[in-house]
Amino acid sequence: MKLLVITCLKEYLSDVAEIFKQGNIEVFSTSDIIGHRNGASHNILEDWFVSGGEKVESIIIFTFTSEENVAIGLKLVKQYNETTKSDFPIRAFIMPVDQSV
Repeated sequence: MKLLVITCLKEYLSDVAEIFKQGNIEVFSTSDIIGHRNGASHNILEDWFVSGGEKVESIIIFTFTSEENVAIGLKLVKQYNETTKSDFPIRAFIMPVDQSV
């Protein structure tokens, strides 16, 4: 089992839901977050949120799912970011789940 975590703008929730559907991920949770940046990054590719003192209404989406579904989900997120070319790409990462109760 893996934990797939995604952060994105709230406006992308339906896009992520579609990615999950295509990746056979049927259940997920969301929580509102506000992205902040205290300083400018030297590498624009490392920016998760805006530069400067601005705040961005975002969302964190997470799901516990199989390794196979996570691989499909990450591939679809990568394709989405390559075709959408947004200043605020969807960010995704995987965490292993060693134990659960």
